[in-house]
Amino acid sequence: MKKRKDIHFEVSERKVLLRIFDFLSVLFSLYFVGIIFQFDYFNISATNYYWTIVLGLYLLFFGSVFEMYNLQVASNQYQVIKSIILTTSITVLSYLLTPIYTPVLPSNRLQILIFFFAIFGALFVWRMVYVRFFASNRFVKKVILVCDKEQVKELVDGLESADPHYRVLGFVNSDSTNLTDINLHNLKNIDINELEVFVKQNSVSEVVIASQKTDGITVNLYNQLIHLLENGYIIREYTQVYETITQRIPVQYVSRDFYRYFPFSRSNQNHLYLTVVRFLEIIISLIGLAVGLIILPLVIIGNLLGNKGKLFYTQERVGKNGKVFSILKFRTMIKNAEKSGAVFATSNDSRVTPFGKIMRKSRIDEFPQFYNILKGEMAVIGPRPERPVFVNEIAEVMPFYETRHVIKPGLTGWAQVNYSYGETIDDSLIKLQYDLYYIKHRSLFLDFNILFKTFSTVLFYRGQ
Repeated sequence: MKKRKDIHFEVSERKVLLRIFDFLSVLFSLYFVGIIFQFDYFNISATNYYWTIVLGLYLLFFGSVFEMYNLQVASNQYQVIKSIILTTSITVLSYLLTPIYTPVLPSNRLQILIFFFAIFGALFVWRMVYVRFFASNRFVKKVILVCDKEQVKELVDGLESADPHYRVLGFVNSDSTNLTDINLHNLKNIDINELEVFVKQNSVSEVVIASQKTDGITVNLYNQLIHLLENGYIIREYTQVYETITQRIPVQYVSRDFYRYFPFSRSNQNHLYLTVVRFLEIIISLIGLAVGLIILPLVIIGNLLGNKGKLFYTQERVGKNGKVFSILKFRTMIKNAEKSGAVFATSNDSRVTPFGKIMRKSRIDEFPQFYNILKGEMAVIGPRPERPVFVNEIAEVMPFYETRHVIKPGLTGWAQVNYSYGETIDDSLIKLQYDLYYIKHRSLFLDFNILFKTFSTVLFYRGQ
C-alpha cells in the first residue's frame, strides 16, 4: 500500500496563501463585527463593492511594505505581530483619509476603533494559526540529493538556509570514491539499489539532481529515477531548485557553463518595457529631487555640525556597458577617508561621521543620485554601481561579475533589498547572484516588488 505523501506548500504558494487569507479574514471579521456591534462605517454590498477593493489594495500594499509576506517574518510570532500592528495602523489611516474612494468619515469615534480592532484581530488570529500550523514541521518538504560527495555540505546549507521547510534527508553519491572524510551532518548515504524504497518509506517529496559528473548517473540510477518519475515523484535539477528557493543565480555552482543557465530576460530588449521604465524613472527622479530640496536645509545644518566639510561627494563608478561615470552623494565620511587606499565599507565603519551614520541608515545620502538617474547614467532599479578598482579586483575571481553591467546600475536593487552591504569578496558573490537573478527575471512585477522592499528597508532604518 502506497504511503500518503506529506503536505507541503512551495514558497510562492505560501505567499499566495497568506495574501488570500489576510484579505478574506479581514472581510469576514468586518462582516461579523457589523452584525454584532451595529458597525455601519464599512458595509459590503453590490453598490459599494469598490470600498472592498480599495481596502484590499491598501491591505496588500502595506502588508508588502511591512514584510507581512516575508516568509521568515511570517513564521516568527513576535516579528509578525509588529508587522500586523504597522500594517493595520497605516491601512486604517490611509482608508480613513481617502473618503473619495472610501466611506465618509464616521461621526462616532467608536466606529474608528471598531474598524481598527476588527482588522487587527482578524490578521492576528489568522497569522497565529499560520505560525502554529502552516509554519510547523508537518509542512516540511522532504528531499534527497543525487550529488558528488564534495558538494553535499554546500548544497544542503544553501537549500535549508533559504527555506527552513526544506529538509534534506539523505543523498545518493554519484562519485565512486570513499565517503569517510566528509561531515554528512546526519544525512543518510543512500545506496543506489535502495533509492526507490527509501523515497517511498520516508515520504520524500522531491529528488534533486546536483551531480556535475555525468558518468556518475549510471544506468541503474537512471532507471530508478525514471521509475520514481512514473510513480508521480518530482525530480528536478539543482540550479532550478536553488534559483526558485533563494531567488539567486548559483554562479558558484554552474561554473564556466553559466551561459547555458542564463537566458537574459526579454524585458532587456523590450522597447515598450524600457520606455515605460524610463518614463517612470524621470517622474521618480523629479519627485526625489524635490524631496531632496525640501530636506536640504536640515542636511546642511547636520553637515555643519556633524560632518564639518563639503556637503557633496563624487566618486567614479562603473555603469552600463562598463562606462565609468561620477556618482553624486551627500558626504558621510571624514576627510581623506581613503588616504591609505580604497577599501570596502563595513557595518561599523570608523570613517563614517556621526551625522553620516544617520544619513546612511535613513538613505538620505542617496538623494543626490536622482540627478544621475535624470541624466540617464543610472536607473531607479538595478545592480548597485561599483568602483572601477573593486570591479577589476572582483572580476578576477568571479568570471561572471561584469555580466551585471549589461543594464544600468540602480539606486536600489534586488541585491540591496535582500542582502546587507558587501564587506568582503564572499559578500560580493552573494550580491552578484541576486543581481543576475534580477537581470534574468527583470519585469515590472519584480521592479514593484523591489520598490516595496525598499520602502521596508527605509522604514525599518536598515541602511548602512
